[in-house]
Amino acid sequence: MLHKTKAIILHHIKYSDSGIIVQVYTRDYGRQSLMVRGMRSRKSGKHNVLFQPMFILDMIYYYKESRSIQLLKEFSVSQSPAEIYTDVKKSCIAVFLAEILTTVLKEETSNHELFDYIEGAIRYLNECESGYANFHIAFLAGLSSYLGFEPGHRNLPENKYFDLLNGNFVPVPPQHSAFADSEISDILAGFFSSSFDRMRSIPLTGSLRNEVLETIIRYFSIHLPGLKKINSLDVLKEIFN
Repeated sequence: MLHKTKAIILHHIKYSDSGIIVQVYTRDYGRQSLMVRGMRSRKSGKHNVLFQPMFILDMIYYYKESRSIQLLKEFSVSQSPAEIYTDVKKSCIAVFLAEILTTVLKEETSNHELFDYIEGAIRYLNECESGYANFHIAFLAGLSSYLGFEPGHRNLPENKYFDLLNGNFVPVPPQHSAFADSEISDILAGFFSSSFDRMRSIPLTGSLRNEVLETIIRYFSIHLPGLKKINSLDVLKEIFN
């Protein structure tokens, strides 16, 4: 059976002398593993770049339910994040977000709203000329809603502490240790209620940005127990420190 869909590249590894296995998130079939033959030959060099994280391709692949890895038939570029990969800071963000998504996106079912959110975010980062230092935090804040654990908005200013365990803002520190102090909580409240455009106006020093990032990753790890260590995190923190 042939499946035709749009796919976001998450990660790829070498397979055999000339092939690669690509992890993708598709609009119509969720997370998929695809074998791409002949991608490591000399003639295929110009296509290899298309399988970097956050490229968006139109794909047709052979699907067989009994196989865990499907075979890619053909592909073409749907959206090339060319500006991301000519900018060191943007490319670090892209690698980081792809690593997060590789870990958290597991379902082999369609979720058009989630796919469209990720696609729109890639387009925004690609086109953004400045003021994107907070983008990765804003992306994770928005992603939490699609994964089912977005905290409610902080409706009252006296709710000064973000309870990571219960996913809400509370007026006094909870009895457990999984909460953010009032400063970090105030910043996170802004991110959880902001668009990508509005996140640009949240002023953060490098060290404070890293503390907010570590807190939201901790929040993810609490609600997604299978979240692995993010290898690109240290590089990203250094870039935006």
